[in-house]
Amino acid sequence: MTLPAILILFFLFTMSATGVCGYVFVLRPARNGTAEIPAQIARDPHDLPAAQAAFADIFRAIGQAVPGLTKNQAVQRDLIAAGFRWDSAIYIFGGIKIGSALALCTLGISLALTFGKDAGTAVLPAVCGLGFGYMLPDRVLEGLARRRISRLRRGLPAALDLLVLGVEAGQGLDAAILDTSRGLRGTYPDLAAEFTQLQLELRANTSRADALRNFVDRSRDLELRKFASLLIDTDRFGTSLGPALKTHARYLRIRFRQIAQERARKVAVKLIFPVFFLIFPSVVLVTLGPAVILVFQQMRVLLS
Repeated sequence: MTLPAILILFFLFTMSATGVCGYVFVLRPARNGTAEIPAQIARDPHDLPAAQAAFADIFRAIGQAVPGLTKNQAVQRDLIAAGFRWDSAIYIFGGIKIGSALALCTLGISLALTFGKDAGTAVLPAVCGLGFGYMLPDRVLEGLARRRISRLRRGLPAALDLLVLGVEAGQGLDAAILDTSRGLRGTYPDLAAEFTQLQLELRANTSRADALRNFVDRSRDLELRKFASLLIDTDRFGTSLGPALKTHARYLRIRFRQIAQERARKVAVKLIFPVFFLIFPSVVLVTLGPAVILVFQQMRVLLS
């Protein structure tokens, strides 16, 4: 392969990697943060579009054939944390795992038969495809849960401000939670859905402490756990709620600012790898390339 072809391939690889990173870390989070009305709290898969509902029915039928799937409490907690609260979500997820395992197994066998010499070489790709395909949905679900929990955490200071406004205006905590859920629908729909669920549980004669504990179990975030503990303690000891919420909102903003500053200080260390592997070779090629070519030309003249 010639030197210009290598340079062109290196340039295309760098541009592709930069574009993918920009989409994953910049463009897609910006699109996810657009204002939208949150979905229903308890939504049935049949409310999805026709094609998605058909696939959901297929995966649910496959998942219901797997014994003991509903006993996996960790998967159920991850599904709830990711926002999938359907009764059949655990069965759909099990069907997706089985379908993914079979799909990657089939892909491994087809590739082995295409590029291999005999059928015996397809055993290892088939086993690897089964294992990887069965574990891949778990990793995807954990990522979805982490992203949703992060969105819930980002909207907590704004929720505290709205709660303070409602409480100081003379509203009760239940009415303030309802108004907060309505005010957050445009900017933080996930947190608005959680507050709506909390308010529905309070209207269903669930005790405030139990409803807040359920709220924490669904969100699985330390800052939201502190917020729920604050409401439980103020309700138990009869302390003033407005000043406590103000103090906690100030603490959260200071905490988030410190986290942002910590991440900003880590940028210099993280830039070492792209600078060393992407920018530094280009600089060396531009600065030393003409000199090396000139040296080779002079050496060729001297040796001829």
